[in-house]
Amino acid sequence: MTWRIVLGALTLVAASSQACLAADPRYPDWPCAQAKVPEISLPAVWAGPPLDDVQSKWKDDSKVTALVTKTAARRMPLDEAEKEIRQFLASSNNDKVMAGKLLFAGLFDTLNAERSTVMNGLERVMRKQREAADRVRADTIALQALQSETSPDQQKVDELSNQLLWETRIFEDRRRVVKFVCEVPTAIDQRLFALGRAIQQEIE
Repeated sequence: MTWRIVLGALTLVAASSQACLAADPRYPDWPCAQAKVPEISLPAVWAGPPLDDVQSKWKDDSKVTALVTKTAARRMPLDEAEKEIRQFLASSNNDKVMAGKLLFAGLFDTLNAERSTVMNGLERVMRKQREAADRVRADTIALQALQSETSPDQQKVDELSNQLLWETRIFEDRRRVVKFVCEVPTAIDQRLFALGRAIQQEIE
């Protein structure tokens, strides 16, 4: 049983080292296969009227603020969010263009901030994974040393084996979570683009 734990730990450390080598050298803590793009580029998601005159003014409009919060949330299906946007803009006949600009400015700020939070979280996890890999490596060496003794202390061997098993499980759980969360920034990009397109179609 113990040799399996050691083998699993060594495999984990090797995989971790390979992942670190494969990271973009500009962003050493970035754990995803997808290239890191720190911020969403406005021209990439918005081809509507310039937003220079609205900036953070969307926060002063309670209706816009409420709709931004509602439609930016990824738990709301995209088609429902687009429907909410169309209904809101349809009721803003007096100044539909301004309403659309305020709405998109709010979505852009909100989703960009959410995206940054997710990406910062991923990098924090990556740093924890490096620390965890170092602990696993050290404990693996210590366990091998204990087992190599002429009269191994079985209690210490068992305790360290259990600790190593627990550490590798945590590491693997984090790695699975990271793989899933790595898809989130792209999903946010796509949502912002789709909502921006819905706004543009309604105000044009």
